[in-house]
Amino acid sequence: MRELAGKAAFVTGAASGIGLAMATAFAREGMKVMLADIETGALDQAVAALRAGGADVRGVVCDVSDPGSVDGAAQAAFLAFGKVHVVCNNAGVAGGGGIDQISVDDWRWVIDVNLMGVVHGIRSFLPHIRAHGEGGHIVNTASMAGMNAGLGLSPYSASKFAVVSLSEGLAMQLRPLGIGVSVLCPSFVQTRIGESGRNRPEQYGPPRQHAPDSPAAALIAEIARRLEAGLDPSLVAAKVLAAIRDDQFYIFTHPGMRAEVEDRFAAILAAMDAVSA
Repeated sequence: MRELAGKAAFVTGAASGIGLAMATAFAREGMKVMLADIETGALDQAVAALRAGGADVRGVVCDVSDPGSVDGAAQAAFLAFGKVHVVCNNAGVAGGGGIDQISVDDWRWVIDVNLMGVVHGIRSFLPHIRAHGEGGHIVNTASMAGMNAGLGLSPYSASKFAVVSLSEGLAMQLRPLGIGVSVLCPSFVQTRIGESGRNRPEQYGPPRQHAPDSPAAALIAEIARRLEAGLDPSLVAAKVLAAIRDDQFYIFTHPGMRAEVEDRFAAILAAMDAVSA
């Protein structure tokens, strides 16, 4: 999609972080944008700030783990803009603990948001994009945690590996239809994903509390430190914008992570070579 002005975009997790940066970048290109987020107060503030700058944006409260909520948000976008061309399935959470301490509720919450949220977004918007016939682009937010298992046993990594695989399969099927697909795989970015528990729905139970001197607490503290020193979300959004225009599938933001990916691929190739030897 080379021409974005006048087109419409839908972004989940759009009240902060990467989602807000993408919504802002789209608005600056002259796009109409529906911001979707589960956090009402932050969503209202984000919409007001963009409107103050003259952007044609709307906001809709949306829990991506709930397919009905995503359907409702999609309908709000169709009513507001008529046609939607760019869909960013971006909402994500982080949760878990040590390998012996990850609860079933943690697994369900992370998978429901990070993986099923993407599935629900595709389900709600793809028939619409196919029907209007003007082409479009779907951006699914994964992570470098979906390219290597550096976080160990983690619901987050498992969900992001799944998003990468889902996106690869989707891209093959949509390419002949003139609909682009990208999978965004950032490393540490200045977002509030480390505070995901603030929006955790009651049905998943309370987040597990870790002892201050536990390995899990140390890992959480290290991740928080890296997030604070991470990449500015606006730089990620600029790469997403370029990928949509150039029909680029993989979107990477941290070239320093190449070595970790190479190590994983080298181990895979070595194991394949051992089979054929």
